[in-house]
Formats: sequence, structure tokens, C-alpha cells
Amino acid sequence: MSNWLLPESLADILPAEARRIEELRRNLLDLYRTYGFELVAPPLVEYLESLQAVSGTDLNLRTSKVVDQISGRTMGVRADMTPQVARIDAHLLNREGVTRLCYCGSVLHARPAGLLSDRELLQIGAEIFGHAGVESDLEVIQLALASVGRAGVHHPRLDLNYPGLGRFLIERDPVLKPRAAEVCDLLNAKDVSGIHALGRESGCLPESTRYLLALTSLYGGADVLERARGLLPDAPEVREALGSLRTLIDALPGHEITVDLADIGSGYGYHSGLVFSVYAEGWHDALVRGGRFDGIGRLYGRARPATGFSLDLRKLSAGLPPAQAARAVRAPWGNQPDLIEALKRLRQSGEIVIQMLPGQEPSLDEFVIDRELVLLDGQWQLRAL
Repeated sequence: MSNWLLPESLADILPAEARRIEELRRNLLDLYRTYGFELVAPPLVEYLESLQAVSGTDLNLRTSKVVDQISGRTMGVRADMTPQVARIDAHLLNREGVTRLCYCGSVLHARPAGLLSDRELLQIGAEIFGHAGVESDLEVIQLALASVGRAGVHHPRLDLNYPGLGRFLIERDPVLKPRAAEVCDLLNAKDVSGIHALGRESGCLPESTRYLLALTSLYGGADVLERARGLLPDAPEVREALGSLRTLIDALPGHEITVDLADIGSGYGYHSGLVFSVYAEGWHDALVRGGRFDGIGRLYGRARPATGFSLDLRKLSAGLPPAQAARAVRAPWGNQPDLIEALKRLRQSGEIVIQMLPGQEPSLDEFVIDRELVLLDGQWQLRAL
């Protein structure tokens, strides 16, 4: 095997793309700061018990394991940063009231999430802890849309769903509750015949089958909510879910919004209320995923309401137009005081200045050299090429 080959679904990032990803990172973190979010930076690895805050989920299957050479305990390489940020909020900051935190760092998946997915992601996100109302859900959605807008994504589509609604319909039937995972798979696939078969075979309540079948048809525009009121039970849980979705849609005029009430299996399994995704033309999968994850901090000793979102900067960058090369100045090699001072002034003014090493011509992807620094009449001056 060649020493330069990388493991499957891992890739190097070359200069122009790496620069754009870094510019996106700085731009988005600056955006989050204007909303009052504080930056945190958790470690890449932790003890496995700490990373796997929610057992039995896709998150745990995607966590790579290593052995700590010091303690002998099993550690995990993070596959998602949300549990880490929840730990920081619950155990280290331990504040009263609302806390806004943002983050950016690499995460590693033991297996790619899909055929076109990478195993290493550069995850950036923002989360609000300590507020249970729809207002904080609205803030993170607005910030998620602002994030893709700041990156240059045009005409994003916001997809809303409420997994707790489907889970409520499952758990209210004692026959279906032990088979929740199977029912969730049928709903996610909108498998009408499968739901009919499950209803006949399981002996569940006839109304349960009717409600589950109704969910498979409840997707589309905002009119889905009105149809849902007539098809689903008139229960407090249903009214709360539909009311929250209506509040969000009304607060986001001018955005393309879809609703899918049968989609109850997205994310890593820790979401407890509203869940959303942002899609755009040019990307095969969701650009942003987020939602409410109340109580995830319970493992760390302090359950708090929480909502937030994250996205992969590498995926975001890959769908944007090719990065443009930057203008640069060519300068001769030398250590004369006047030349060094001229180079210093140009760089302090923001210019990119590349000194030509003796006998070498640079091979550049990142820069277009359109000017040179030359000595004219005893003064170092810029000349167009």
C-alpha cells in the first residue's frame, strides 16, 4: 500500500479550499458573537461514558473508541459536539438563566453517514441553554438561516418537523410502545402498507393505526398544520406541537418552509421537540440540522432546556462556487533595510507579498501575481504586470 493513501472517506483539503473554509469559520463565529454567543472549545477525545450521553442512538455507533494509555479506560473520539457543549453548560459554567454557546471543531465518524458523506467533519454550531419557549427555537432558526446566507447560499429551504408528535401517538398505545423503533422506521419511510400490516398483526388500537396513517400524509406547506388538526387527536401534546410550528412559520415570512410530521428519526436521537433542517440547491443532503434537545445535560448532573443547530463547514464549502485566487505582489529576494521596510508596509496594509527565493519560481494555486515590487529612482515601488 502506498504511504500517501488515506483511509476510506477521509480526504486532504488543498490550499484554496482550506482558505475558504477558514474564512467561513471566522465569518460565522463573528456572526454568532454579534448575537451574544460565547465560544467554547471542548477536547477532541473524552471518556466514552461522557461522550455517549444518550445511549442506543446513531451517535454512539458513530463514535470511534481508543484506549487511554494513562488510565486504561476507554475513550471516544467525538462524533458530535453537542453533548460536550451540554456538559460544559451543566457542569463547568453552571449558570442560572440563559446561556448562549457556540463552537467549531473537527468530529470523526466511525462510518460515513451516507454514500457521499465524509467521516471527518468540521462542525460549527450555536446552542441556547436555559430557555424552554418557542422564542429560543426561533432565534436559532434565524441564526441558522443567517449562517447559510452569510456563506452565499441562495434560496435555502427550511424543513420543520416535530418528532415528539409521532412518539406521543406511539406511546399512548401500550401495544405499540414496545415496538417504537419499528413504528418509527415505518413512519420515516411513509410505508402505508407496512403500517396497515402492523395494525392488523399487533392488535393495537384501531385509532392508533388511523393516526399513524394520517402522519404519513401530513407533509407539504403550512396548510399541513390545519389538516393535522382535523386528522390527529385533540390532545394537549398535539395542540402544543402544532401551535409551536404555527408560531415559527408565522414569524418567518418570506422563507420557503415545508413541514413533514412523519419524519421522526432525524438527528442523533437526543432531540425532544421541534427539529429543523436547511436545504439548498447544489447540496445532496441537509446543510444545517438542529432542534430542541431538553434534558441532555441530565447525565452531567443538570438537566436544562436547550435548542441549537450545527453544520459541516467542509460540506458547506464544497457546494459553493470555486474559490477565487487572491491578488498578490512579487518582490525580489534581499535583506536590505529599505526593502524589508517596504515589504513590512505593504503587508501591514493588507497586501499579499511573495518574495522570490533565489533560483526559484513559485507554483501557486492561491494567488495571482499581478504586480511586482521594483526599485525605481532609489525608491521601492509597485509596478503592474
